[in-house]
Amino acid sequence: MKIFIRDFVTNQTVSTTFLVKAKEYRDKKGGGQYLTLTLADRTGDIAGHWWDNFEESAETFKVDDIVFARGQVIVHRNRLQLTVHRMRPCEEREYDLADYFPTTKYNVDEMFAELMQTVQGFANPHLRKLLENIFANEATVKKFKRAPAAKTMHHPYLGGLLEHTLSLVKLAQKVGSHYEGIDLDLLQTGAVLHDFGKIDELSYDRGTNYTDDGQMLGHLAMETMMVSDYIRQIPDFPDELRRHVLHLLLTHHGKLEYGSPKLPATPEALMLAYLDDLDSKIEAMQRLMAEPHATGPWTRISPMFERPIYRRRPGGEIEEKPEEPAALTTVAATAASPTAEISTPPKPAKAVSGSFNNPFAQLAEMIKD
Repeated sequence: MKIFIRDFVTNQTVSTTFLVKAKEYRDKKGGGQYLTLTLADRTGDIAGHWWDNFEESAETFKVDDIVFARGQVIVHRNRLQLTVHRMRPCEEREYDLADYFPTTKYNVDEMFAELMQTVQGFANPHLRKLLENIFANEATVKKFKRAPAAKTMHHPYLGGLLEHTLSLVKLAQKVGSHYEGIDLDLLQTGAVLHDFGKIDELSYDRGTNYTDDGQMLGHLAMETMMVSDYIRQIPDFPDELRRHVLHLLLTHHGKLEYGSPKLPATPEALMLAYLDDLDSKIEAMQRLMAEPHATGPWTRISPMFERPIYRRRPGGEIEEKPEEPAALTTVAATAASPTAEISTPPKPAKAVSGSFNNPFAQLAEMIKD
């Protein structure tokens, strides 16, 4: 049976499969090189170090490949690492891809149905028609249900974009109704579409990476062009409403240094930017607090927060690791036995049916540089 990273313990010898997320040769202080790796499955990732006799084997696999590895789990700077002894690429028959990609714990079909029910309740016929036309495209819906919301920082798992979008729509309903004069249909339309370009900004078949369009254009520009095209197809769509919708998309990062080409200039745009930031950071903080293998009252220092986060809750308990994420269409299948020889791991059983920072910050940093 496959051993998942979240179940690793110190000094354990493991023989199991991983997705290779990063691979780099580095120089040893005393001369020579070693191989550093980031190895992952659907429950998390772990740093791997292969110190000796790796040269020939290392050339047989690349980033985003599934590999079978044997090594020892150790602790370094309060985090688990894997000292790799042997590694080789797997054949397709030896693994189930559902074991290697974290997925939202919520049912994507139910989330999408709830989102569409909200859209059907819009009083504004132009905004309702805009979203209905966008979601009438089956290929678009399929990508929207599967896409992560980011590569690493927030909701970075399959279905994360839909989860983040629905959460933001609910926040828009609650906070928008608190203030007089807020156009709720407009605000919720912005919530639905604010990250829609990520369905094509990111690739997420084998790991999560930026597409060429994602690197060169970014999701703000991509979704603004897409929505503008859809608006032009709707007869008599009010020009003032078009301006407000596109302004929401172009300003939802809130600041120029975060990648927004314009600053929020309407109450709805300001609210969307703050609620988007709130939802992203709360999810990231809760996931950080519940990281597998975390011990003690403080988390590690994360790039998003640049500080450790306090894990002890007001009742005295410490945040536990989250329940294992489920696959979108499959659950874990059995894989190589921990005691099997590295050359012949058993074929996994057939899978059975079962219940996705700011990604644009990378592009913003590139522009600033």
